Amino acid sequence: MTPASTGASTRVDAVASVPSAPPPAVETRMSPGGPGYRRMSLALFLAGVATFALLYSTQALLPLVSGDFAVSASDASWTVSAATGGLALFVLPMSALSERFGRRTVMTASLAVAVTLGLLVPFAPSLGALVALRALQGAALAGLPASATAYLAEEVTQKALVTAIGLFVAGNSVGGMSGRVITGWVAQEWGWRAAVGVIGLVAVACAVAFRLLLPVPRHFRAGSLAPRVLAGTVRRHLGNPLLRRLFAIGALFMTVFGGVYTVIGYRLTEEPFSLPQGVAGSVFLVYLVGTVSASAAGRLVGRLGRRGALYAGGATTAAGLLLSLADTLPLVLLGLVLITAGFFAGHAVASSAVGRTATEGRAQAAALYQSAYYIGSSAGSAVGALAFHAGGWSGTVAVGLVAVAGVAAITLAGTRAAVRAGEARAA
Repeated sequence: MTPASTGASTRVDAVASVPSAPPPAVETRMSPGGPGYRRMSLALFLAGVATFALLYSTQALLPLVSGDFAVSASDASWTVSAATGGLALFVLPMSALSERFGRRTVMTASLAVAVTLGLLVPFAPSLGALVALRALQGAALAGLPASATAYLAEEVTQKALVTAIGLFVAGNSVGGMSGRVITGWVAQEWGWRAAVGVIGLVAVACAVAFRLLLPVPRHFRAGSLAPRVLAGTVRRHLGNPLLRRLFAIGALFMTVFGGVYTVIGYRLTEEPFSLPQGVAGSVFLVYLVGTVSASAAGRLVGRLGRRGALYAGGATTAAGLLLSLADTLPLVLLGLVLITAGFFAGHAVASSAVGRTATEGRAQAAALYQSAYYIGSSAGSAVGALAFHAGGWSGTVAVGLVAVAGVAAITLAGTRAAVRAGEARAA
């Protein structure tokens, strides 16, 4: 019987015939306040702590290593350069493994091998053996930085990416600080071997917590391990002018940082300061400034833009280098604060920009950045130590100022390229 014959309204049928709107897409990536974000942030923060604590575990102890093995500052600096060099060499192959086997798996395996080697480092019988162990440790740690950046780019919303990477970088700063401070005081009482052993135990705890906390990835898609595919991805990344500039900026920022913190222990334990080893190691508490500046990188980019934030980071670093030339301890410390703040802000901005720029092969893009970054660290440690040997602290500062000038020049080139691109679109 028809609705009209029964007196029933035809409104229901009319409404039913109108197609309903599709439901809004559900965002499955993590964001601040959302499910899993806090666990993820803490897990990667602890991974960053373990990475930097292990990677630079001998840096604050170089005067003691020099004395134990009767070698110069430049020879002892190879215990740092070997670790960062090993990481730089292996970060790209490890990123390829993460494309195939997953970010979480590779990060876990890397930490496991690195902490095992960290427990062997205190028993090195010679400088050569110590350098070899440190190189292997750096190679093992290569699975962390690129995989972590790629994990975040895949699992975190684009809006929260700079902040999330800033937290990972903040973990690096805390690891670098705590490793140096702890080793300084432990070494003052029981020697450098006990100090690096303690760092190994701290890293074990961080590695276990990382594995328990990190959420299982939901957006990872396995890629190919074929060399031809990997080579093609790397070639496309290196062909991108913006990515090339970001790689160079990361390397130059780290050249400054590696040089300064490799030899600062020598400067502070020698005249005119003559600080005890424990007190000199405590100077690395200024890394807390890096934790703050890295975490605030997202807000800095929001206010100044990416290039403006890079200019600000470079200017802050240069001001710190110049202040550190003073023979007054408070001014030297203020200089270190500014160097640290500028470096970590610049690094967080550049590394997050790599994650946003690369639309494919993110692990390879991050690996190329990390490779350049740690090549800069190795170069900074070696050249900074040589400059210190040849010309004292002013020699190390000169190396740093040249690197900062390079950051400014590359950023300026990027600004001009962006202006030209805007003019071309307007035309």
